[in-house]
Amino acid sequence: MIKIFITTFLTLFLSFSTFADDTVKKLGQIKGGALHEMPGWFTDSFLDIEEDVADAKDNNKDVLLFFHLAGCPYCDMVLNENFRGGKNTDFIQKHFSVIAINIKGDKEVSFNGMSGVTEKLLSQQLRVQYTPTIVFISKENEVVYRTNGYRSPKAIKNVLNYVTDQAYKKMSLSSYIEQTQKGKADSYRFLSHPNITTVTSFKGLTQPVAILFEDKDCTDCAAFHQTILNQKAVKKELDAFLLVRLDAYSDKTIIDFEGNKTTPRKWATKLKLNYRPGFVLFNDAKEITRIDGKLFSFHFKEVFRFVSKKMYEEYKIFGPYLAARQAELINQGIDIDISK
Repeated sequence: MIKIFITTFLTLFLSFSTFADDTVKKLGQIKGGALHEMPGWFTDSFLDIEEDVADAKDNNKDVLLFFHLAGCPYCDMVLNENFRGGKNTDFIQKHFSVIAINIKGDKEVSFNGMSGVTEKLLSQQLRVQYTPTIVFISKENEVVYRTNGYRSPKAIKNVLNYVTDQAYKKMSLSSYIEQTQKGKADSYRFLSHPNITTVTSFKGLTQPVAILFEDKDCTDCAAFHQTILNQKAVKKELDAFLLVRLDAYSDKTIIDFEGNKTTPRKWATKLKLNYRPGFVLFNDAKEITRIDGKLFSFHFKEVFRFVSKKMYEEYKIFGPYLAARQAELINQGIDIDISK
């Protein structure tokens, strides 16, 4: 009887262990996260931003707020390419006092009349959805520009020049780039994609619509087409949309969702969309969200799903939806790579 009991117990134990192992194996993993540290030359701030602006002004500098998140691969790339010995590092050190802000952090911040708020709450107030978000503050303590998400070194240099030249006082970034790049031969030539269609009137369109803004001075468009837009998983989400590309430099007449005559140039300016390739996603003839920085394929396709499935009706912003979606896929045993 003892032998029978032991045999039965071991059988049950091994069965349970196998079941537990199978359960663990079925859980997916998030891959591609990148640990990063801020460069030692960043400003050691008490996060009283008004005081930081005054100190920076004494050194003839503006303030650059670098909003980041632990494990963010985009943050790591931007830091490596621009702040840790990259082509833009010397320029940034010369012209800016850089202050890091953790969007999940608990340190208290004083910013534009808000005092005693945490880094996390400030990030929410500023609607930081993509990291890194970079906010530029002038010597007059005014927010003059921001970038949302990854930018290539060349794209960031355009922004740095735009801010230091104070061109924001008289023109948009895209107008500034068009002006400074005029006459240069290495312009981008639009690439084809099977989902892209031509639309000149958006009035009456209620289905999901994705408007892709590109122009000849786009520094990231070719790589975007080659590495993201043609991926199978991305195309699956694109299929739910009417995908329309507009030349942001075009002055041809089109009709917007409200029936107003405009041009792609005027529309892009009205939308304050300065990143190329930039997406504005609509559903039921209303703008839901936009992509104005580089995203890898997983995050990119999930923004499209957020709109096509009307997940914005349950989640006000993309961040909480993304967290829930990642948990859902992991529980289904699906691995998520956020770095390609």
